[in-house]
Parts: sequence; structure tokens; C-alpha cells
Amino acid sequence: MQTGKVWLVGAGPGAKGLMTLRGAQLLEKADVVLYDSLVGDEVMAMIPQDVRKVHVGKRAGRHTLPQEEISRYLAEEAAKGYRVVRLKGGDPFIFGRGPEELDVLIERGIPFEVVPGVTSAAAVPEYCGVPVTHRDHASSLHIITGHRREGEDYDIDFESLVSAGGTLVFLMGIGSLHDICSRLMQAGMRKDMPAAILQQGTTAGQKRIDGTVSTIEEEMKKEGVVTPAIIVVGEVCKLAPKYDWWSRLPLAGRKILVTRPAEKDSVLAERLRDLGAEVLEIPAIRIIPSEDTTRLDESLGRIGEYDWIVFTSPRGVKIFFDHALEKGVDARSMTGRFAAIGAGTAKALRGCGIIADLVPDVYDGAHLGKALATLCAKGAHVLIPRSSIGGKELIRELEKVVDVQIDDVPIYDTAAAEGSILDVKGKFEKGEIDCAAFTSASAVRAFVQQAEGLDMSGVTAACIGRQTAAAAEAAGMKIFIAEEATMDSMVDSILDHLK
Repeated sequence: MQTGKVWLVGAGPGAKGLMTLRGAQLLEKADVVLYDSLVGDEVMAMIPQDVRKVHVGKRAGRHTLPQEEISRYLAEEAAKGYRVVRLKGGDPFIFGRGPEELDVLIERGIPFEVVPGVTSAAAVPEYCGVPVTHRDHASSLHIITGHRREGEDYDIDFESLVSAGGTLVFLMGIGSLHDICSRLMQAGMRKDMPAAILQQGTTAGQKRIDGTVSTIEEEMKKEGVVTPAIIVVGEVCKLAPKYDWWSRLPLAGRKILVTRPAEKDSVLAERLRDLGAEVLEIPAIRIIPSEDTTRLDESLGRIGEYDWIVFTSPRGVKIFFDHALEKGVDARSMTGRFAAIGAGTAKALRGCGIIADLVPDVYDGAHLGKALATLCAKGAHVLIPRSSIGGKELIRELEKVVDVQIDDVPIYDTAAAEGSILDVKGKFEKGEIDCAAFTSASAVRAFVQQAEGLDMSGVTAACIGRQTAAAAEAAGMKIFIAEEATMDSMVDSILDHLK
């Protein structure tokens, strides 16, 4: 019988790249995840679809579940034998109430592990160009909770903080900004001490408001601020314009939705993150190898008869060769030539030790069919192992070859993945997402199904090719199309559009 266990996992400040490797591994293995409101969207999207998810979010003044109930729930789920991840924004032991949850687990004899997280107290200033320590300006760092219980005074020695010097970082303190700054000045801090408010650090909503302890409250009222946000006080704040690197990235401040197959990470998403975007990955489609392999098995039985074997997706390459090897058929028996619809599919073939003989200049079915038709001799025998809903353009062009024999063999099906844990519909309606990126027509259709009720005219769609664009346009989206059906071209088109 499986022994249950609880992992307190720090989710970091928001960006997927700042989630620890250990934390990401545990999300993949979890049976149930309890998450709070400070976990970033990129990290939330990492939680597998089949994992049970429980929101126990806490923000100032708003508690989904009391702390006692959260602790009891953790213990009860682990006692049932489940692998339980308690996912907390930042670090579990830095004002995360992690020890309180462990006390209950210890009382009940539940095994546990603590996985540290990157704290916003360091990461958010660094993303905003503020070095929390500096040889010439700050030799110490003090992390203080800005939150206080209702009706109670601060349990903070402001005089000691001021006399110690160094950098002060107040977490959860925006609602108490006036009192914090007043108490610091009363304790002897000079009025022109640099200060900054850093909102939603490491996400598309990142913003820095500069001032001093005497002016920062007024600056906040002028600029406005969205929580979560932290307050930084100290000489290091004046270095921000010099060291600010994130806002110089070409897609900083942009939030992009990227659809992908449920089983696969997105190369496009990582390239967009490298350019500064916050990327929400949602699994739009599931690719399911066909249960009935009769026709594929027949084709493999006479694989040496084919003049051309044509692939229209990287996934098709994998499914075909995996099944061929299962049946004892390897590449040496495939004496024909190979065609690939695009660079990604050609790359998948290279992974099988095969260099594609044909890749069309334009990566779609029609252009692949035209290019292939010019190379096919009269009576050519062509095998096309692909999706059960493959487009007709490829076949129409090939049928122009005299006496051509075409075996169009379905080897996998596509189905809409389960809806994302993220409220995609709500985010579009609030104008939070700048564009959605689609690399197939089936992904467009699956997204429309998942975001049921969304006015698609408010969605701007980046499309990899004409078929994908046609599906997005039919749904009512505003579209732009990559010049070529490659990830590089998709990135370039998104850059051009969002600039």
C-alpha cells in the first residue's frame, strides 16, 4: 500500500523558471495539490491535468479556508495514502505559515518534506534592477512582514531596523504603507531615503514605483498599485535604473497564451519567455495513437513497395516508428524516399536517423503535395501515415500524378484536452492576455471548446499557417500569420505584432 506524505513546496515569486527543479518534479508525481493565491499562473499551468487541485488561497482579508482546516486537510489526505503537495507562493518558511502546518503533521505522525522556494524578497528586487545588497550601499538585508493583526500594533523594533542600516524589504505591507514609512521616519530614518514599491514581480504585471520614505505613499496614489507587491527601503533602490534588465526585454510586460499537446512541452513558450513574456501554457489537444492498427500493419508488411513515405507532423513520425519497431520493422527495410511537411517534422525524422528528401518551401499540405507531385513518377506508390483528420489539400495535389497509388493511413487521433486550471476565459475578458499562439487548426478548435462563452472577437491569434489561421478566423478571432511555418517565424511575427 502506498504511504502518504506531504511536501511543502515553495512556488517562488511567479515565473515558471524560478520554480525549483525539485518542486517541479513533485508536481508531476502528486495526487493532490493544495495551492494558494500567490502561486503564479505559469507555475499553476505546470500542474498535470489529472492531479486533484484544491484552492486554499489567502490574500489580505480574504481566506478561502481557515489555516486550521488547511492543516487538517493535508494530514487527512496523506493519511489516505495520497502524495500531497502544499504549494505556497515564495518560500514555505518565509511568512508562509509552513511551520504551523508541519505541527499538525508531526502530531499525527505524517511524513513530510520541505522544498525551499525562491523568495520574492530577493527575486522581485533583482527583476526590477534593485540589488538587495551592495558593497558600497548595503551590507545587510532585513525581511519584515508588513502585515499586522487587526487592532494590534507592529511587533517590529523600527529603531533597531533604522540603526542597523542595510536594505529593508517589507512583504505584505501595501495596506500599511503609511504606517511603515511614518514609523521609520519617527525612528530616525532620513526623509530622502530611497524607497520603491515593486508590484507583481517576475510576471507581465511587473512595475516599479520609485520615491523616498516621505514621498512613496503619494507616488503610489498617483501611479496605482496591484498586489501582490513589496516595499523596499534603502540606498540600493537608487541603483534600479542602472541595473534594470527585465524591462529592456522586447516582450517584457506581455502575457501570451500558448496552446500545446497535453504530453509535450512547448518550444515556442520557452523562446517567448527568453524575450521577457509571461507565457501561459495550456494543453489544448491530446494525441492518441489509433487503437485499430490494421491498415498501418498492412502498410508495414509491404513497406519496401513505397516510393515515398510522407509525414505531416513530428508526432506522426514518433508514433509511426515506435509502432514499426514494435512490429520488428526498422528503417533499413524502408527503401523509399521521405518527405516532411516542415522543419519540425524533418527534425523528428533526423532523430530517427533519416534525412528528409523533401521539405517544401511553404510548410502546409498544399505546398507539400505540389512539391511531391513534381517528383513522383507515373504510378508512384505513396504512404501517408498521419492524423485521422488530416487535410485534403495534400491528397488533391498528389492525385494529379498519373496512376498514383496513395495509402492515406490514420495512425493517431486528436481530442480536446481537459480545460486548464487557469481561468483563461476570465483573463481574456479582463484584457490580461495580449495574444494566443496556435500551431494547428485542431488546437484552435480545442481552445474554443475550452473557453466556451468567450467572445472570440476579443482574442488576437498568432497562427503558424493558413489552415490554422482559417480555423481561428472562422471562430471570430483577429489573426496574424507567421511568414513561415516555423517556431522562429512564429516568434518573429509575435514580436512584430506586439511591438
